[in-house]
Amino acid sequence: MAARLLAPLGALYGMSVAWKARHARPRRAAIAVICVGNLTAGGSGKTPIAIAIAEALIARGQKPFFLTRGYGGRQAGPLLVTPNHTAAMVGDEALLLARTAPTIVARDRAAGAMLAQAQGAGVVVMDDGHQNFSLHKDLALVVVDGVSGFGNGLMIPAGPLREPVTQGLARAGAVVIVGEGAPGLEGFPGPVLRARLQAGEEFLRGKKIFAFAGIGRPEKFLASLQEAGAVLAGTRWFADHHPYRVGEIAALREAAKDAELVTTEKDLVRIAPAYRGGIAVLAVRAIFDDPSALAALLDSLGPAV
Repeated sequence: MAARLLAPLGALYGMSVAWKARHARPRRAAIAVICVGNLTAGGSGKTPIAIAIAEALIARGQKPFFLTRGYGGRQAGPLLVTPNHTAAMVGDEALLLARTAPTIVARDRAAGAMLAQAQGAGVVVMDDGHQNFSLHKDLALVVVDGVSGFGNGLMIPAGPLREPVTQGLARAGAVVIVGEGAPGLEGFPGPVLRARLQAGEEFLRGKKIFAFAGIGRPEKFLASLQEAGAVLAGTRWFADHHPYRVGEIAALREAAKDAELVTTEKDLVRIAPAYRGGIAVLAVRAIFDDPSALAALLDSLGPAV
Protein backbone atom coordinates (compact mmCIF):
# COMPACT_ATOMS: atom_id res chain seq x y z
CA MET A 1 0.00 0.00 0.00
CA ALA A 2 2.72 2.46 1.02
CA ALA A 3 4.73 1.62 -2.10
CA ARG A 4 1.75 2.38 -4.35
CA LEU A 5 1.20 5.72 -2.62
CA LEU A 6 4.84 6.65 -3.02
CA ALA A 7 5.08 5.45 -6.62
CA PRO A 8 4.39 8.91 -8.17
CA LEU A 9 7.32 10.35 -6.20
CA GLY A 10 9.45 7.47 -7.43
CA ALA A 11 8.48 8.20 -11.01
CA LEU A 12 9.58 11.81 -10.57
CA TYR A 13 12.89 10.58 -9.13
CA GLY A 14 13.50 8.43 -12.22
CA MET A 15 12.55 11.28 -14.53
CA SER A 16 15.09 13.53 -12.81
CA VAL A 17 17.86 11.03 -13.58
CA ALA A 18 16.75 10.87 -17.22
CA TRP A 19 16.74 14.68 -17.43
CA LYS A 20 20.29 14.86 -16.05
CA ALA A 21 21.47 12.22 -18.53
CA ARG A 22 20.00 14.10 -21.50
CA HIS A 23 21.40 17.50 -20.51
CA ALA A 24 24.80 16.44 -19.20
CA ARG A 25 28.07 17.45 -20.82
CA PRO A 26 30.44 14.89 -19.33
CA ARG A 27 34.11 15.72 -19.21
CA ARG A 28 36.47 13.18 -20.78
CA ALA A 29 39.67 12.17 -18.99
CA ALA A 30 42.87 11.35 -20.85
CA ILE A 31 42.84 7.90 -19.22
CA ALA A 32 40.23 5.15 -19.27
CA VAL A 33 37.37 5.38 -16.78
CA ILE A 34 35.58 2.22 -15.61
CA CYS A 35 32.41 2.81 -13.61
CA VAL A 36 31.12 0.10 -11.26
CA GLY A 37 27.60 1.15 -10.36
CA ASN A 38 24.13 -0.21 -9.74
CA LEU A 39 20.47 0.59 -10.24
CA THR A 40 19.37 0.07 -6.65
CA ALA A 41 20.17 1.73 -3.35
CA GLY A 42 22.84 -0.31 -1.57
CA GLY A 43 23.59 -3.96 -1.01
CA SER A 44 24.47 -5.15 -4.53
CA GLY A 45 28.16 -5.85 -3.90
CA LYS A 46 29.60 -3.12 -6.11
CA THR A 47 32.52 -2.25 -3.79
CA PRO A 48 33.93 -5.83 -3.73
CA ILE A 49 33.46 -5.94 -7.52
CA ALA A 50 35.33 -2.63 -7.92
CA ILE A 51 38.17 -4.00 -5.79
CA ALA A 52 38.30 -7.23 -7.84
CA ILE A 53 38.53 -5.18 -11.05
CA ALA A 54 41.34 -3.05 -9.63
CA GLU A 55 43.20 -6.22 -8.61
CA ALA A 56 42.78 -7.56 -12.15
CA LEU A 57 44.17 -4.30 -13.55
CA ILE A 58 47.15 -4.43 -11.19
CA ALA A 59 47.83 -8.01 -12.32
CA ARG A 60 47.94 -6.65 -15.89
CA GLY A 61 50.63 -4.17 -14.88
CA GLN A 62 48.29 -1.18 -14.73
CA LYS A 63 48.10 1.56 -12.09
CA PRO A 64 44.41 1.95 -11.17
CA PHE A 65 43.09 4.71 -8.94
CA PHE A 66 39.71 4.43 -7.29
CA LEU A 67 37.30 7.36 -7.53
CA THR A 68 34.44 7.60 -5.06
CA ARG A 69 32.07 10.24 -3.76
CA GLY A 70 33.03 9.47 -0.18
CA TYR A 71 29.49 8.89 1.00
CA GLY A 72 29.16 9.51 4.74
CA GLY A 73 32.29 11.65 4.89
CA ARG A 74 32.41 15.42 5.29
CA GLN A 75 35.24 16.09 2.82
CA ALA A 76 34.01 17.22 -0.61
CA GLY A 77 37.42 16.79 -2.26
CA PRO A 78 38.95 16.19 -4.61
CA LEU A 79 41.57 14.68 -2.33
CA LEU A 80 43.81 11.64 -2.15
CA VAL A 81 42.93 9.36 0.77
CA THR A 82 45.78 8.92 3.26
CA PRO A 83 46.22 6.78 6.41
CA ASN A 84 45.37 9.86 8.47
CA HIS A 85 41.82 10.05 7.11
CA THR A 86 38.88 8.62 9.04
CA ALA A 87 35.48 7.35 7.91
CA ALA A 88 33.94 10.57 9.25
CA MET A 89 36.19 12.50 6.86
CA VAL A 90 36.08 10.43 3.66
CA GLY A 91 33.49 7.67 4.22
CA ASP A 92 33.93 3.97 4.95
CA GLU A 93 34.09 2.79 1.33
CA ALA A 94 37.01 5.11 0.55
CA LEU A 95 39.04 3.62 3.40
CA LEU A 96 38.36 0.08 2.19
CA LEU A 97 39.26 0.94 -1.40
CA ALA A 98 42.50 2.63 -0.34
CA ARG A 99 43.77 -0.71 1.00
CA THR A 100 43.98 -1.98 -2.59
CA ALA A 101 44.87 1.08 -4.69
CA PRO A 102 45.24 4.87 -4.38
CA THR A 103 41.80 6.40 -3.82
CA ILE A 104 40.41 9.81 -4.69
CA VAL A 105 37.36 11.21 -2.90
CA ALA A 106 35.47 13.79 -4.93
CA ARG A 107 31.85 14.87 -5.08
CA ASP A 108 32.79 16.40 -8.42
CA ARG A 109 33.77 13.18 -10.18
CA ALA A 110 35.29 14.96 -13.17
CA ALA A 111 37.58 16.96 -10.88
CA GLY A 112 38.44 13.74 -9.06
CA ALA A 113 39.43 12.01 -12.30
CA MET A 114 41.66 14.95 -13.22
CA LEU A 115 43.39 14.69 -9.83
CA ALA A 116 43.88 10.95 -10.30
CA GLN A 117 45.37 11.62 -13.71
CA ALA A 118 47.72 14.25 -12.26
CA GLN A 119 48.79 11.78 -9.54
CA GLY A 120 49.87 9.25 -12.16
CA ALA A 121 46.84 7.00 -12.51
CA GLY A 122 46.75 4.74 -15.55
CA VAL A 123 43.04 4.01 -15.27
CA VAL A 124 40.21 5.19 -13.03
CA VAL A 125 37.81 2.75 -11.36
CA MET A 126 34.69 4.54 -10.12
CA ASP A 127 32.97 2.92 -7.17
CA ASP A 128 29.38 4.03 -7.80
CA GLY A 129 28.45 6.80 -10.19
CA HIS A 130 26.19 5.19 -12.79
CA GLN A 131 23.72 8.02 -12.16
CA ASN A 132 26.46 10.69 -12.19
CA PHE A 133 26.99 12.33 -15.57
CA SER A 134 29.85 14.78 -14.98
CA LEU A 135 32.51 12.32 -16.19
CA HIS A 136 32.61 10.26 -19.39
CA LYS A 137 32.76 6.50 -18.73
CA ASP A 138 34.65 4.28 -21.14
CA LEU A 139 33.08 1.20 -19.58
CA ALA A 140 29.99 1.21 -17.37
CA LEU A 141 29.28 -1.95 -15.37
CA VAL A 142 25.97 -2.41 -13.57
CA VAL A 143 26.14 -4.73 -10.56
CA VAL A 144 22.95 -6.63 -9.67
CA ASP A 145 22.31 -8.83 -6.65
CA GLY A 146 21.19 -12.19 -8.00
CA VAL A 147 18.66 -12.81 -5.22
CA SER A 148 17.03 -9.42 -4.64
CA GLY A 149 17.38 -8.22 -8.23
CA PHE A 150 15.48 -4.99 -8.64
CA GLY A 151 13.17 -5.43 -5.67
CA ASN A 152 9.56 -4.41 -6.26
CA GLY A 153 10.49 -2.66 -9.49
CA LEU A 154 9.65 0.77 -8.10
CA MET A 155 11.88 3.77 -7.62
CA ILE A 156 12.99 5.57 -4.48
CA PRO A 157 11.13 6.16 -2.15
CA ALA A 158 8.54 3.57 -3.26
CA GLY A 159 11.19 0.93 -3.91
CA PRO A 160 14.96 0.41 -4.20
CA LEU A 161 15.51 1.59 -7.77
CA ARG A 162 17.47 4.73 -8.55
CA GLU A 163 16.00 4.82 -12.06
CA PRO A 164 13.93 2.55 -14.34
CA VAL A 165 15.72 -0.68 -15.18
CA THR A 166 15.56 -0.25 -18.96
CA GLN A 167 16.82 3.32 -18.66
CA GLY A 168 19.79 2.34 -16.53
CA LEU A 169 20.72 -0.73 -18.55
CA ALA A 170 20.69 1.31 -21.76
CA ARG A 171 23.85 3.07 -20.52
CA ALA A 172 25.60 -0.13 -19.36
CA GLY A 173 28.39 -1.82 -21.24
CA ALA A 174 27.99 -5.00 -19.19
CA VAL A 175 26.10 -6.42 -16.21
CA VAL A 176 27.65 -8.30 -13.29
CA ILE A 177 25.25 -10.57 -11.38
CA VAL A 178 26.50 -11.28 -7.87
CA GLY A 179 25.38 -14.57 -6.34
CA GLU A 180 22.76 -17.07 -7.41
CA GLY A 181 19.53 -16.09 -9.12
CA ALA A 182 18.42 -14.73 -12.46
CA PRO A 183 17.08 -11.17 -12.20
CA GLY A 184 15.22 -9.95 -15.26
CA LEU A 185 17.50 -7.82 -17.39
CA GLU A 186 14.83 -6.46 -19.73
CA GLY A 187 16.44 -7.95 -22.85
CA PHE A 188 19.88 -6.47 -22.10
CA PRO A 189 22.03 -7.26 -25.18
CA GLY A 190 25.51 -6.82 -23.67
CA PRO A 191 27.79 -9.21 -21.80
CA VAL A 192 26.47 -10.63 -18.52
CA LEU A 193 29.14 -11.74 -16.07
CA ARG A 194 28.68 -13.72 -12.88
CA ALA A 195 30.55 -13.30 -9.64
CA ARG A 196 30.23 -14.52 -6.08
CA LEU A 197 31.22 -13.07 -2.74
CA GLN A 198 33.57 -15.34 -0.85
CA ALA A 199 33.95 -14.81 2.88
CA GLY A 200 37.05 -15.67 4.89
CA GLU A 201 34.92 -17.56 7.37
CA GLU A 202 37.01 -20.53 8.52
CA PHE A 203 37.67 -19.02 11.95
CA LEU A 204 33.94 -18.86 12.74
CA ARG A 205 32.98 -22.54 12.70
CA GLY A 206 31.54 -23.53 16.07
CA LYS A 207 32.33 -20.13 17.58
CA LYS A 208 29.73 -18.30 19.65
CA ILE A 209 29.30 -14.84 18.14
CA PHE A 210 27.24 -11.66 18.39
CA ALA A 211 26.88 -10.03 14.97
CA PHE A 212 26.34 -6.35 14.26
CA ALA A 213 26.47 -4.22 11.13
CA GLY A 214 25.27 -1.04 9.48
CA ILE A 215 25.10 -2.04 5.82
CA GLY A 216 22.54 -2.04 3.02
CA ARG A 217 21.57 -5.71 3.30
CA PRO A 218 22.50 -7.18 6.71
CA GLU A 219 20.66 -10.39 5.84
CA LYS A 220 23.49 -11.26 3.42
CA PHE A 221 26.02 -10.83 6.21
CA LEU A 222 23.89 -12.98 8.52
CA ALA A 223 23.58 -15.71 5.88
CA SER A 224 27.38 -15.82 5.47
CA LEU A 225 27.80 -16.22 9.23
CA GLN A 226 25.28 -19.03 9.36
CA GLU A 227 26.84 -20.80 6.38
CA ALA A 228 30.19 -20.57 8.15
CA GLY A 229 28.79 -22.59 11.06
CA ALA A 230 28.95 -19.80 13.62
CA VAL A 231 26.80 -20.14 16.73
CA LEU A 232 24.71 -16.99 16.77
CA ALA A 233 24.11 -15.53 20.23
CA GLY A 234 22.45 -12.37 18.96
CA THR A 235 22.41 -9.58 16.39
CA ARG A 236 22.08 -5.82 16.25
CA TRP A 237 21.58 -3.89 13.02
CA PHE A 238 22.18 -0.20 12.37
CA ALA A 239 21.43 2.12 9.45
CA ASP A 240 23.67 1.89 6.38
CA HIS A 241 27.00 3.74 6.91
CA HIS A 242 26.16 4.27 10.60
CA PRO A 243 28.94 6.15 12.46
CA TYR A 244 29.52 4.23 15.68
CA ARG A 245 29.76 6.09 18.98
CA VAL A 246 31.80 4.91 21.95
CA GLY A 247 28.69 4.22 24.00
CA GLU A 248 27.25 2.01 21.26
CA ILE A 249 30.38 -0.16 21.19
CA ALA A 250 30.22 -0.49 24.97
CA ALA A 251 26.55 -1.51 24.70
CA LEU A 252 27.41 -4.11 22.06
CA ARG A 253 30.10 -5.62 24.29
CA GLU A 254 27.62 -5.81 27.15
CA ALA A 255 24.96 -7.43 24.96
CA ALA A 256 27.45 -9.96 23.58
CA LYS A 257 28.52 -11.12 27.08
CA ASP A 258 30.76 -14.15 26.47
CA ALA A 259 30.17 -14.20 22.68
CA GLU A 260 32.70 -12.70 20.25
CA LEU A 261 31.64 -9.55 18.43
CA VAL A 262 31.76 -9.93 14.64
CA THR A 263 31.12 -7.28 12.00
CA THR A 264 32.00 -6.34 8.41
CA GLU A 265 35.09 -4.57 7.06
CA LYS A 266 32.98 -1.53 6.21
CA ASP A 267 31.71 -1.34 9.77
CA LEU A 268 35.09 -1.76 11.43
CA VAL A 269 36.54 1.34 9.74
CA ARG A 270 33.68 3.37 11.24
CA ILE A 271 34.79 2.43 14.74
CA ALA A 272 37.55 4.50 16.35
CA PRO A 273 40.80 2.45 16.31
CA ALA A 274 41.08 2.55 20.10
CA TYR A 275 37.77 0.65 20.42
CA ARG A 276 38.26 -2.04 17.75
CA GLY A 277 39.98 -4.52 20.05
CA GLY A 278 38.24 -7.86 20.37
CA ILE A 279 35.98 -7.26 17.35
CA ALA A 280 36.39 -9.88 14.62
CA VAL A 281 35.79 -9.10 10.95
CA LEU A 282 34.22 -11.25 8.26
CA ALA A 283 36.28 -10.27 5.22
CA VAL A 284 34.58 -10.67 1.84
CA ARG A 285 36.06 -10.64 -1.66
CA ALA A 286 34.44 -10.92 -5.07
CA ILE A 287 35.45 -13.74 -7.40
CA PHE A 288 34.39 -13.80 -11.04
CA ASP A 289 33.08 -17.16 -12.27
CA ASP A 290 34.80 -16.61 -15.63
CA PRO A 291 37.91 -14.41 -15.30
CA SER A 292 38.38 -14.53 -19.06
CA ALA A 293 35.06 -12.67 -19.50
CA LEU A 294 36.37 -9.86 -17.30
CA ALA A 295 39.65 -9.89 -19.21
CA ALA A 296 37.74 -9.51 -22.48
CA LEU A 297 35.94 -6.44 -21.12
CA LEU A 298 39.23 -4.87 -20.07
CA ASP A 299 40.73 -5.75 -23.45
CA SER A 300 37.88 -3.84 -25.12
CA LEU A 301 39.27 -0.62 -23.63
CA GLY A 302 42.39 -0.89 -25.76
CA PRO A 303 46.10 -1.48 -25.22
CA ALA A 304 46.33 1.11 -22.43
CA VAL A 305 44.32 -1.23 -20.18
